[in-house]
Amino acid sequence: MSMSTDWKNRLYNLKILNLKISNTLLLLIIVASLTECKKDELKIIDIDGNSYHIVTIGTQVWMTENLKTTKYNDGTPIPLVTDGTAWSNLSSPGYCWNGADYGALYNWYTVNTAKVCPQGWHVPTDVEWHTLILYLDAAASLSGYPESLIAGGKLKETGTKHWQDPNTGATNETGFTALPGGYRSSGGFSVTGLTGIWWSSSESYVGYAWNRYLLDQFSGIGRYADPKGNGNSVRCLKDK
Repeated sequence: MSMSTDWKNRLYNLKILNLKISNTLLLLIIVASLTECKKDELKIIDIDGNSYHIVTIGTQVWMTENLKTTKYNDGTPIPLVTDGTAWSNLSSPGYCWNGADYGALYNWYTVNTAKVCPQGWHVPTDVEWHTLILYLDAAASLSGYPESLIAGGKLKETGTKHWQDPNTGATNETGFTALPGGYRSSGGFSVTGLTGIWWSSSESYVGYAWNRYLLDQFSGIGRYADPKGNGNSVRCLKDK
């Protein structure tokens, strides 16, 4: 065999090897893409048939959207309360709407039934909220004010489609996609686009329960005792 023929064969074999490597890499990329899509397609469905994407953050599995069910998980309707005076006088479960993008707003009496989330899910306790925040910020303190200076930005949806400018620190690196649905009190609807507030299932003291809140001009997250009659957003957490 001549030297030139030998090198031609070597080059040919090298091209075949490169082609196999390229095809293998392409296959790995396709598989990775399909795997990522499957993760995005993981959903939970509530009693009304609404579907919610979910995300794993640390050891917890969260919905990435605010709850919007109109029924408890046993099929019983939750009272829809549209009248402002009736809402301010409530000491029993009720919900209302403050824009289709933000899910429903529920008072804490609804949360306290332990039936508002789909079967296998629940409204997080005060401690479970702190577990999330501590995973995102090792310096977070349950007794701090605010609880964390940086965790909020990791939870907020980016941009200004829902949050008002400047939406400080928003990266949504967790995929939690927190939205500013505001709240409803005896005075009506407030701070939509500026603030997102989510109930915990934990009572703080008589007439009040713990929440978590995010602000448009702040990258942190706060903890506050809210009147139980207020209407706040709800995020559900998967049971362990």
